[in-house]
Amino acid sequence: MSVGTTSSRCAYGCWAVAAIVGLLALFLLMGASGWSFLGGLFVAALIFVFLGLLLNWILCDAGRQAVAQHHAPAPAAVVPAQPAPVAAEAPSAPVATDPAPASAPAPAPAVEPAAPVVADAPAQAEDAAPATLAGPRDGQADNLKEIKGVGPKLEQMLHQMGFYHFDQIAAWTEAEVNWVNENLAGFKGRATRDNWVAQAKILAAGGETEFSARVGKGDVY
Repeated sequence: MSVGTTSSRCAYGCWAVAAIVGLLALFLLMGASGWSFLGGLFVAALIFVFLGLLLNWILCDAGRQAVAQHHAPAPAAVVPAQPAPVAAEAPSAPVATDPAPASAPAPAPAVEPAAPVVADAPAQAEDAAPATLAGPRDGQADNLKEIKGVGPKLEQMLHQMGFYHFDQIAAWTEAEVNWVNENLAGFKGRATRDNWVAQAKILAAGGETEFSARVGKGDVY
């Protein structure tokens, strides 16, 4: 129920009570005291007005204030103000430092031109080969197996290369010995290891070595 409706009903009630009391006073004055109608009506009207105002002030004004206080919204709770967030300080920009002056590149060392590689000509390779024969002199080859380190297979290989006699092997130079060593398939280095040249010199001069003597007696082959 609204405050206006409650106040109106209170005022109607107060004026009704005042009217009843005024009528009662009019009847009492006219009946008991012998007042005239106009005199009694005037007094009754004064009582009506005075009592109505009095009741309205006592009853309706106090009630209206109570109802207003009852329906008045509760005061909002006071929320303490939150401090404004402090903005994070932005990181200071890095101070650009002058880059260290680049050191001048050291001059590249002068490169001496490489000496041209001269491939050995085929003629030079042939010059290193010892002199050979197409066949044995007088159709009779020396027994090269008397040289220590020369077996039947190596003797056949030397014949195929053009070497048949002791004096051929005795005349080999160091370069020629190296050539022979490289061309002895499966027996590289044998001429130097067994010292063929030194043995061939003795045999070419008609001498005899311990090994050749054993070969002559048939103790080896």
